[in-house]
Order: sequence, then C-alpha cells, then structure tokens
Amino acid sequence: MAETVGLVGAHWMFLIGVGVIVLTMLLRANVVVPSVIATFLVVLAWTGNPVTALGSIFTASFVAARELFNIFLVIALVTALLNALKELRSDVRMVEPFRAVMKNAHVAFFVLAAITYCVSLFFWPTPAVPLVSAVLLPAAIAAGLPPLAAAAAIAIAGQGMALSSDYVVGVAPGISAKASGAAVSVIADRALALSIVTGVVALTLVYLSQRKTFVAPSGLLLERWQARAVGHAPPAVADAGTMNKPEIAVGTGRDQPTLLTESDVERELREVERRRVKWSKLLAILTPLAFLAVISLMVLPLFVDGMPPLKGGQAASLVGGMATLLMFLAAGTTHGPRRMLDTSADHVTEGFVFAFKAMGSVLPIAGFFFLGNGETAAHIVGLAPDQTPSLLFDLIRHGQDWIPQNQFFVAFGVLIVGMITGVDGSGFAGLPLTGTLSGALAPVSGGDAATLAAVGQMGSVWTGGGTLIPWSSLIAIAGFARVPVLDAVRVMLVPVLIGLVVSTIFAVIVF
Repeated sequence: MAETVGLVGAHWMFLIGVGVIVLTMLLRANVVVPSVIATFLVVLAWTGNPVTALGSIFTASFVAARELFNIFLVIALVTALLNALKELRSDVRMVEPFRAVMKNAHVAFFVLAAITYCVSLFFWPTPAVPLVSAVLLPAAIAAGLPPLAAAAAIAIAGQGMALSSDYVVGVAPGISAKASGAAVSVIADRALALSIVTGVVALTLVYLSQRKTFVAPSGLLLERWQARAVGHAPPAVADAGTMNKPEIAVGTGRDQPTLLTESDVERELREVERRRVKWSKLLAILTPLAFLAVISLMVLPLFVDGMPPLKGGQAASLVGGMATLLMFLAAGTTHGPRRMLDTSADHVTEGFVFAFKAMGSVLPIAGFFFLGNGETAAHIVGLAPDQTPSLLFDLIRHGQDWIPQNQFFVAFGVLIVGMITGVDGSGFAGLPLTGTLSGALAPVSGGDAATLAAVGQMGSVWTGGGTLIPWSSLIAIAGFARVPVLDAVRVMLVPVLIGLVVSTIFAVIVF
C-alpha cells in the first residue's frame, strides 16, 4: 500500500461515489450508471486528465472482467452441464426418490431444506427452486406441510445457506476475495461455516414458530393448494435492483409443470428414450458423487495433516473441469458421438450467454470499487503499483481515530453495510464494496480480512439473495409455493436476522 501525506480530491470523490452507489441500492435502482460516472470522476480528480478518465470507463470494466473471468467461466460450464442433464431428466431423478420419505410435515420440512441446499450448492438456487418446487413441493404439501413453511424452508436453504457460501461454484467468495485481497479458499471456508450457522439458527426458529400450523397428511391439502391462484409480481418489482433476476430465472429454470402425483413424475421420466434410461439414471447418481468428490478435496485439507490445500483458483478449476466432462458425457449419451460435438458447443455457448446476461452488470460496479485498492487501481489508471494510492485504505487510515478498536463493532459494521447493499435485491452487487471495505478495515481493527469479507458476504447475500427482500428472487419461491411474498418475508425476518447476529458473533470468536 502506498503511503499518502493527506487526502486529495480523488479520495473525496471516491467516498462520494460510494455514498451515491449505496443510496442508489437503497432505492432499488440499478447501480451500473452511477458506478461508471463515479469511475470517470474519480480518475479525473486523480489524474486531471480527461482522456485518461474517459479511458478508465473501459479499463475499469476490463480489469474487473480479467480478475473475475474465472467466475464467469465456472457459471457458464455449470449452466451447460445443467442444460445437458435436463435433456436426460437426470435432474428430476436426483430428487425424485425423496418424495417417498415425506411421511409427515415435520420430515417434509427438513427434507425440503436439505435437498434444496444440496442442489443449490451444486447448481445455484435458481435452478434448484423450480426443480424442488416441481418434484418435491407437492409431496410436502400432501404430507401436511403448509405452503408458507415450505417456502421458508426452500428460501432459507437455497437463497440463504447455499447462495451465501456459494462453496462449489465459487462466485461470491471469488468476488469477495478479489476485492479484499484475501485468499479465495479461506473466505470460502469461513463463509461456508457462517452460512451453516446462520441457516441452522434460521431454520430452527422457523420450524419452532410454524410447527403449530403443521397438519396431518391428506390428499385434500394438495387439492386446496392446487386450487390457489398463483400470484405474479409486477414487472417493475421483479426487475428492480442490479442483478438480472428474470434472466437468471429463464436461463436456469425448467419448462416442466408441477409434478403433483407419482404418475406425473413417471410420465416426465418416460420422456427419456428407453435406450437412454440407464444413462439418465447413471448421471443422476454420478453427478452428485462427482461434485461431492470435489468438495472433499476442498474440505479434507482442513482435517487431514499433510494433505495440501487447494490454492488460488484450483477449486474453481476443479468445478469447471468436472462440469465440462459430465456435460460431454450427458450430451454424448443424449445425442450420440457425432451430434455431441455440436450440442456440447451449443451448451457452452448458451452457458456463456447466460453468465454474461445474469452477471455482466457486476463488472462496471466491481471496476469502480477496484479503484479503492492500489493493486487493481494501478492497472486501471496505468501507473506503477508503488505510485498508486489505495483510496479506500487511505480513507480508513485517516478515519481510524473514529473507528472503535473493537472487532465486534467492526464485524457488525461490515455486516450492516452488506445488508444495506443487498437491499436492491441482487445479493452479489454489494460484494465488491464489502470485500474492499474488509481489506481496508482489517489492519485498523486488528481483525482478519477474510473473516470480515465472509461476514459482509453473509449480510449482502442473505438480504438480497432471496430471504429478506420481497423484490428479490424470493418472488419466484413465493410464486411456486402460491403464497404472498410479503408473508414469506414476515415468517423469515426475525429468524434470519437472529441467525446473522449469531454467525457474526461466531465469526469474531472462532476466526
């Protein structure tokens, strides 16, 4: 970090830009335009050169794309695998056996949560929600689980626990790591632990508060639920915020109707040609086992002495490589060796289109916040790293006298900032800010940058990812469960907030 004598105009312009972006998030508007304008003004104040400032609009996004491209690549490859599995109906086969386990509402609540979490961990919650809703939700309703409790279980497990850690796909920890300067693997491990603590607390509290509404199993419950009108969110609400949530829903969703009975499930599975049924079943087993093996390679070094941990982007590389091989296998068994060459390429192309449509708006946002870090700012402005100030770090250093030297205070401050940035309903748009802020506050507070980044990630994703904000992806869950989205928020609000408080205390004490 370069030493600075005092704050200059670029520092104040950066601070103003952060304030405007946060305010825009609070207003649930897209922050791409404010981020681009703020980048131009900061570099103009920094260099005094309008040509350099104009070029920074491009270079900031380019640097962000270079730093985050591995994330886009993983999203593209995992999406390609998911699309290939859909053609074989292997995704349905992965969750269909759990219908038989749902004997009563109590079991159904935790089965819904567990399966949603597992599928969301591998493929993100957006495809998990339609899949679980189509296959398992009707069985849970018939078992006596109220739709509101079912919606809460799916949202907390998928949009909360799985998405906030994003342990397998690695989008969230990757963005946090690039912004904070901490190791991806460390942030991912700590975010996984914090997401589990938050989720267990929230699920337990929701279960305790809703169990009085559980009823005995009955087929009439399914008929009543099916008769409900499905509410649709107004387009202005569904499109609010930074992330392209409609595109995410289209890119990873399912076209199949809700599978109400066993015969519906059997009819869906019969869509697979008889000669490919064995491959459909094999991939339904092989896919989760393969990803479990990858997760084992990530986790085992924490418990096995002498086993080298995965470094840098190795975890993302393993996920992407495994997804690619499985996609080739699925495409080959569906279309044959010759057509597989074309369909595999099509799946990869569709994956990249989806990745950039869904996540492309993060690039100019991250580009602005990367100006706060001297290492990435040097590439944006074109200066040597030792000649480039770290704007946010300098601001924190000059304001450290007003920052209490208390790790609990700093951790909860980062958590609150994350929750504020999540108000726009995106979940990921605030990660460049919480990551950069964590890297700047860690030396001042005596805390750990990776821990603070993981805490900020919890606040941003749990708030905007689809548990606390009614204009987030929670809209889709409420629609599938046929309950008012505001009722779902009310059920989860206190449990999730308590869970975030507990996990933040856990982070400071343990890490």
